[in-house]
Amino acid sequence: MMANHSRSPRLAVLIDADNASAKIVDGLFDEIAKIGEASVRRIYGDFASPRSKAWIDVLARHAIIPQQQFAYTTGKNASDITLVIDAMDLLHSGRFDGFCLVSSDSDFTRLAARIREQGVDVFGFGEQKTPESFRQACRRF
Repeated sequence: MMANHSRSPRLAVLIDADNASAKIVDGLFDEIAKIGEASVRRIYGDFASPRSKAWIDVLARHAIIPQQQFAYTTGKNASDITLVIDAMDLLHSGRFDGFCLVSSDSDFTRLAARIREQGVDVFGFGEQKTPESFRQACRRF
């Protein structure tokens, strides 16, 4: 049995549903496939909210696992915090070669920088309006 030395990089794809559009999903996964294999595909948001309806339609088609965060409190930080906790758990598992953070939110700047400090690549995906701080924290945006 030969060792597989040429496997595609394993990527964890973490999507912030509050700050990314469902319209980008097809193109998103086409771009990610050029980098490596999307081994983990998770999305964070309140899928009971009418604002998230568009996401529900694409989850199954792309095998994206929703991480439900009900809007119990004002503000949108519950989803962000859950995404960060999962990212750190995945980082410390040592199973991933890179992370794809899908958001236009500068709140993830420190997360991207922290992952890169561990020697793991971070690829950011977001809109033109994405703050420069988050863009610069990623290896590629």
